[in-house]
Amino acid sequence: MSGERPADYSETLAQQLAELADSKAATEIVVLDMRGLVSYTDFLTICTARNERQARAIADEVKLRLKQERQLLPAGAEAAEAAGWFVLDYLDCVLHVFTEEERKRYQLEDLWREAPKLEFQPSQDGVRGHLYGAAHG
Repeated sequence: MSGERPADYSETLAQQLAELADSKAATEIVVLDMRGLVSYTDFLTICTARNERQARAIADEVKLRLKQERQLLPAGAEAAEAAGWFVLDYLDCVLHVFTEEERKRYQLEDLWREAPKLEFQPSQDGVRGHLYGAAHG
């Protein structure tokens, strides 16, 4: 990207992370506004996958789509498959993909309970995620 970023760049990116996770059937998607709380990122997008395979599919989809659509690669990517936790760090926004048991263990929402939550409406089309529906409908 060249030039200055729009004022809502990081919020739009956080919402896109949530939408992409939703498109791969993630559940319990939450976007936390970290501005004013930490200096290393503006937003955390957190979601739950049924298992480690789905968690990897979510992370892979996000990496692919952001590279294609925004020419954006994560500054860091951690895959702790044994731990059931994938992290994609896009600096302004960080995506955490957990398996259910690991999400309960780490409780990031509780750790950052003072962070305001952004509104995010998951897909309501009966098939999780608009991208899934388009590909399989």
